[in-house]
Amino acid sequence: MHRAATSLLAEAAQRPAAPSAALEELRDFVVAALRHHHESEDDVLWPQLTAADPAAATGLSGLEAEHDALDASLDALAAAPVRDDADRAPLISAAVAVRDLVHTHLEHEEPLLLPALEAHMSDDAWAQFSRAVIASAPPVGAHLNIGFFEQVGSPAELAVVTANLPPAALDLVPAMREQAEATLRSLKATEQDLKATEQERTVTA
Repeated sequence: MHRAATSLLAEAAQRPAAPSAALEELRDFVVAALRHHHESEDDVLWPQLTAADPAAATGLSGLEAEHDALDASLDALAAAPVRDDADRAPLISAAVAVRDLVHTHLEHEEPLLLPALEAHMSDDAWAQFSRAVIASAPPVGAHLNIGFFEQVGSPAELAVVTANLPPAALDLVPAMREQAEATLRSLKATEQDLKATEQERTVTA
């Protein structure tokens, strides 16, 4: 999901047709979601895995250092202006930097983390960790979390996300799904798409 979200932001920032409001929506989601994700790993998951296998500490500390580097890039991304009249160059630069860091980080993380989870974390413990992460997720762009999981996740992963939402949010899932679809569609639109839509509106008016 983080690969898809950061890739879309880097691409959409360079697309003149992408609405500033939707760009800001995605930017804020990416910043909040990534911070929450790696803080959950640093504060909860890494200590559990290190306690089970002290030899894993070296590799995990390297991943934590990458999280620190990502934090600095997220600060720059959060500070980049996303207004209709703003120069998008700082946003583009920051979004590309975050995308590249995230993709590289995941290439380093997955070969270390997946075997460690299989060896040292039970299914019940992983489910408990996942529930805690989802329940404590920031509300910023929560609909986009559902939207991206629908695009790149499995039905089982999406079911886990929705099942662990706070009870008050469950009734909002259909509306959140529609909102995410609209935002993601607008971010992927080209100038040609917008002209075609405008022509359709003119014909039907």
